[in-house]
Amino acid sequence: MTLRTRIAAVASVSVALAVLAAAIGLYVAVGSDLRGEVDSALRARAGAFVRSGFAGASGQPQARGALLGGAAGGGYPGGGPPGRGFPGSVEPAPFGGASGYVEFVSAQGEVFVPGGQGASRRQVPVTTGDRAIAAAGSGSSFSDRSVDGTELRVLTEGTGASGAVLVAQPLTQVEHELSHLLLILALIGAGGVVLAALLGTLVARTALAPIGRFTERTETLTGKLDLSRRLQVRGRDELARLADSFNATLDALERSVQAQRHLVADASHELRTPIASLRANIQTLGEAERLPREEQESLRADIVAELDELTALVTDVVELARGAEPDGAADDVRLDELVAAAVASARRRSAGAGGSVAGDRADGSGAAAQGGEVTFELSLEPTIVHGQADRIGRAVSNVVDNARKWSPPGGAVEVGLKDGVLSVRDHGPGFREADLPFVFDRFYRAQAARGLPGSGLGLAIVRQAAEACGGFAEAQNAPGGGGLVRVSFGRAVASA
Repeated sequence: MTLRTRIAAVASVSVALAVLAAAIGLYVAVGSDLRGEVDSALRARAGAFVRSGFAGASGQPQARGALLGGAAGGGYPGGGPPGRGFPGSVEPAPFGGASGYVEFVSAQGEVFVPGGQGASRRQVPVTTGDRAIAAAGSGSSFSDRSVDGTELRVLTEGTGASGAVLVAQPLTQVEHELSHLLLILALIGAGGVVLAALLGTLVARTALAPIGRFTERTETLTGKLDLSRRLQVRGRDELARLADSFNATLDALERSVQAQRHLVADASHELRTPIASLRANIQTLGEAERLPREEQESLRADIVAELDELTALVTDVVELARGAEPDGAADDVRLDELVAAAVASARRRSAGAGGSVAGDRADGSGAAAQGGEVTFELSLEPTIVHGQADRIGRAVSNVVDNARKWSPPGGAVEVGLKDGVLSVRDHGPGFREADLPFVFDRFYRAQAARGLPGSGLGLAIVRQAAEACGGFAEAQNAPGGGGLVRVSFGRAVASA
């Protein structure tokens, strides 16, 4: 079922329920009003007898003889004379007055049917409640009864010591009016439902027309995979907000695709050199019997070094391809312990290299340091952060190792950890101002540093790991010379 059909169906059902509720309410109200009129007429008719001492239809008192005479026993069942003070006959109510079929019930429970009400001898059945009211001589009660298939509305009202009077009116006219009203309401309800269905379809089509156009444009964009195109935003309604959100999604997707393309292109470019060098060395190694033994050993050492460089490059590319979003389970990490471990590893590398180092810093203004072991000065505050230990450890190692490589012979690297922020300072040549905005970019290397070993991915990995934890990475020149890199891996969970 389409959205348009659902909207039309909901509108139709809503209107149908509203029409049905209104029809039921109207039917009940009219029925109650009509029956209320009948009840009022019965009260007026019975009250005329009670107030006038059993007057005739005119409601005027009659002489005792007039009330008891004339009809010669024809106004009551059994042919007996009327008694208990009840009239022998009743006259119709005056023009416009309340009429009704009249019976009398004595206090002893005897039923008297006065004359003057036509030739019918049918009698309204008397109930136990009627006799109770007659015995008490007070009170009143309405009830519905059926006599020979005719529905009657009956009022029983006490008349004092004489008993009670029963006044009945047929409900035929009321039922006829209600049946007629029910037919009219059914026709109106059916017409309303049909009209609601038509209007619901029209409203759904009109309301969903902008969504249809929006869907067509989005299908065109996604079908052609043209990420440079955007949706037109008109107005400030919900569709405009949806178009803005879709355009923002396209912006993010375009940036992601471009970043991936650049990563692949840069990685391919960086891989050409070690692969070409490996190929040349392997081809040369195929004719190793013509080379002196010393050159063969040197050739093998070059191949191993190039393989190590290639492995490191592939590892860095894979790390960057993970993106800034975490792809594994995060946990609480002792950042100070990771920093201490990275510094210990850097010390071993510095001692093993005999003081000869070369780095991949974006700024290549200084030559590789020669001679002298680099020292490390630590000021670490116990700190716990939330993230992936391997990713944070890799970033910390890159920062520390980068500072070690660019420290002068016998220089010191200052490593501090305070308030969850890691700061690493060396006393090397520092960064060129033109290179500072691009220090953390992938594969970025200053022109003077492009001839040195490395791929320019170390600090890019640092920034990506920091952002994955909700932190930051920034670089600047330290006062007095040297480079300063500050890294945060998000808000510290705890520190002492």
